[in-house]
Amino acid sequence: MDRGNEFVKCQIEENIAVVTIDRPPVNALNPQALMEFQSIFDNLAREPKVLVVIITGGGKKVFVAGADIDSLRAETPETGLVTNLRFQDTFTKIANFYRPVICAVSGLAIGGGFEIAMACDIVIADTSASFSCPEVNLSLIAAGGGTQRLPRQIPVAKAKELLFTGRKMKAEEAEKVGFVNQVVPVGEVLNTAKALAKQIASRGPIAVAMTKRCINQGLDLPLKEGLQLEAVESASNFGTADFIEGVDAFFAKRAPEFKG
Repeated sequence: MDRGNEFVKCQIEENIAVVTIDRPPVNALNPQALMEFQSIFDNLAREPKVLVVIITGGGKKVFVAGADIDSLRAETPETGLVTNLRFQDTFTKIANFYRPVICAVSGLAIGGGFEIAMACDIVIADTSASFSCPEVNLSLIAAGGGTQRLPRQIPVAKAKELLFTGRKMKAEEAEKVGFVNQVVPVGEVLNTAKALAKQIASRGPIAVAMTKRCINQGLDLPLKEGLQLEAVESASNFGTADFIEGVDAFFAKRAPEFKG
């Protein structure tokens, strides 16, 4: 799964994949780390037994510190476009992954680290976590999707404040504005994410993937077209063995055994 990777590792625990970026000292994202992220998600797409993915960071003080600042010194408008698209492509691959992706954040999520969280479906953070896009301090913008995803996920005025100032948003504030799903004590974020992942994985995997697809595609559609998408997708479920198993388990008062 992560053979040959130096900075991004993947461990599969039953039907949950834990993807960890570990590039000391601050888990900065260089081209190799981005390539390894993409490779892992390409490989996970070919692993039907994986029902939920968790992304976390190695170390305690920093989740992911975004771009490697040293490497930005040599950028030109031409090479900068290539760099921006590399970041966007990586995070879009995470966002479009057909299974739910949970982000488990401990410590600082800076720039690209914040944008990784934006690309995930659910964010669990501990009390040490904070989120920021400080690119404006370098006279840059959050170009890994930050200016597009954040205003779609929290109130636009709050997103503008954070992106205009580059200030940190602590975990409690992030939960208050709806960006973080749950805040937990330090040391508990990964276990909490795994517990939620197990709960999701116990549900019908076809239906969960379908639900994610309907939500993500529907957000870009007029309501009428989104409702049509939902109706068509849902109708296809009635022909699946998992639907029959779910109904049988319901009436038998037992846990369903979905096959996916």
